[in-house]
Amino acid sequence: MIGLTEKADAPLTSYSGGMKRRVNIGAGLLHKPQVLFLDEPTVGVDPQSRNAIFESVEALNRDGMTVIYTTHYMEEAQRLCHRVAIMDDGKLIALDTPTGLIRSLGGGVVLLGVTEGAPEDLTERIGGIEAVKSASRSDGQLKVEAHKLQPALMGVLAVTNDLDVRVTSLEILEPNLESVFLHLTGKKLRR
Repeated sequence: MIGLTEKADAPLTSYSGGMKRRVNIGAGLLHKPQVLFLDEPTVGVDPQSRNAIFESVEALNRDGMTVIYTTHYMEEAQRLCHRVAIMDDGKLIALDTPTGLIRSLGGGVVLLGVTEGAPEDLTERIGGIEAVKSASRSDGQLKVEAHKLQPALMGVLAVTNDLDVRVTSLEILEPNLESVFLHLTGKKLRR
């Protein structure tokens, strides 16, 4: 399963990082556990080893094994997990299927940098757009949560144009687990 038969006689010290990760998984499987805990198994591995680890996890799960998989890579969680728990500062802040978490975000998020002189009613006017779920403003940035991303974006640009607001940056976060994670935990770097 771990794809190292050809290297069975080679010393472990000669293995690459990806091969060592696969050996770790193999060691965890020796006693045929009902539950397998994998803590960031793809950190520092090459793309081939990463893919082999994914395929192994998927095969084990198909065969009935429960796999608890921790990762900072949201695309891995989206691909491999039936349920996802998002933790922040040691606390569980969300738990659902990947699809459920993505749906909770709605149509996506638009982050708009605006100058200090932007009119006070900017947030209220953008919040009144039909495709917008909510709008908030903080530290020169307008955060717009959308029911439908494209109409919300067009509406936001129309309002900023009407109010002659200078837009300094624009970021569109389409719904995926990464945008859900950033939405729930924030984008600021942690110490």
